[in-house]
Amino acid sequence: MKRVLQTLATLAVLAAIAGAAIVFGGLFNVSARAGHWAITPWLLHTTFRNSVELRAPAQSEVPDLSRDGMVALGAGHFDEGCRTCHAAPGHRQSAVAAAMVPRPPHVSEIDPSWKPNELHWIVDEGVKMSGMPHWPAPRTDDVWPVVAFLVEVRDMTGAEYDDLTARPEVPDDAPDGLAYCAMCHGLDGRSGNQWIPRLDIQPRAYLERTLLAYADGARSSGIMHVAASRFPEADLVELAAWFADRDPLADPATRNLDAALVEEGADLASRGTRDVPACTSCHGPKAGPRAEDFPRLAGQSQLYLAQQLRLWRDGDRGGAGRANLMAKSAQDLSDADIAALAAYFASLSATRTAVAERLPVARRPAEQGQGAHPGRDRRKQRTTDRASSGPDAGPTRGGGRPHANGSARPGIRIFETVRSLRRRS
Repeated sequence: MKRVLQTLATLAVLAAIAGAAIVFGGLFNVSARAGHWAITPWLLHTTFRNSVELRAPAQSEVPDLSRDGMVALGAGHFDEGCRTCHAAPGHRQSAVAAAMVPRPPHVSEIDPSWKPNELHWIVDEGVKMSGMPHWPAPRTDDVWPVVAFLVEVRDMTGAEYDDLTARPEVPDDAPDGLAYCAMCHGLDGRSGNQWIPRLDIQPRAYLERTLLAYADGARSSGIMHVAASRFPEADLVELAAWFADRDPLADPATRNLDAALVEEGADLASRGTRDVPACTSCHGPKAGPRAEDFPRLAGQSQLYLAQQLRLWRDGDRGGAGRANLMAKSAQDLSDADIAALAAYFASLSATRTAVAERLPVARRPAEQGQGAHPGRDRRKQRTTDRASSGPDAGPTRGGGRPHANGSARPGIRIFETVRSLRRRS
């Protein structure tokens, strides 16, 4: 037994010496031109596959990858962020990518045995020491369009890929970068893709703040972070102005929306609840001007709205200056609330809403009389309202009951905060 231990100790010392010689003596050839030992690719790939299978999300988490527009959105991101290394259908891989060790596979050569949930993990997490980066944002739901593209690309022709990623011709007065943006959003900010938001309905201040937030990573999206970070700030400002100047003259084709769901959403949006302030107080629709850094929701895609509300609720979205207000407002929304709100705002006409917001707000009769003091009257009314909000008071805004101590409900406090900020703006 003693001899065995001595032998093992000797082998351990020799291994340590050999390891030190390799590390400190430069004996291991790191040249990419020299390649790997014959066993190394098998060892690395086997480890890679087993690691992915262990950590990939459950297959039950895979959404419907065949939904309209998902593949197109994924193709657009792939063309900008992935094509440099993985080429494209009908296109040859660059000499630089082909010389990498390990060589990134041509997109048409991706192993068909990879399942969608495993592809999601690879795209999201990246692969160490392979040149494969992780997804450039903590939010991972927008990885699925890329997965949808990777599933479909196996049978895609070069012409089909080129059609998906074609950039339109732009007017002579277009800002720099419009062709790139229009590949997904359309020249007028109306792509028709339910995964991609309409930009023609948004005010300039909101678009500008949003693009800058994407570029800085303050708003989470791997797709938009890559897109916005490629432009200098001045270009983003010009792009925001371009899309904000488009008139929302044509609403998308009427969608089959559940009438009962739309009605439920209308009620929730206009009243709010015990914990959720009324959506219309900031986002409309209502007559008269609104704060320009709040997004308009009327006519926006139902799918996109539902996705964004879930991100707000789950704390995964981020955003510009007033993001904290929306994060608090959405934190208690249920899935049913989100579905109803998305259906309601998607059912509205962006054209009619835009017209209504250009109209002046009608003055109250008391404010039209001689000697009226609107500000003082409103302060007096608020004082009266607070005095009547004790335990014996009737129902408050949203149909709920006041707290036992007579104070306003949390949702109403948020609502009043939003109103105060809007008046300051």
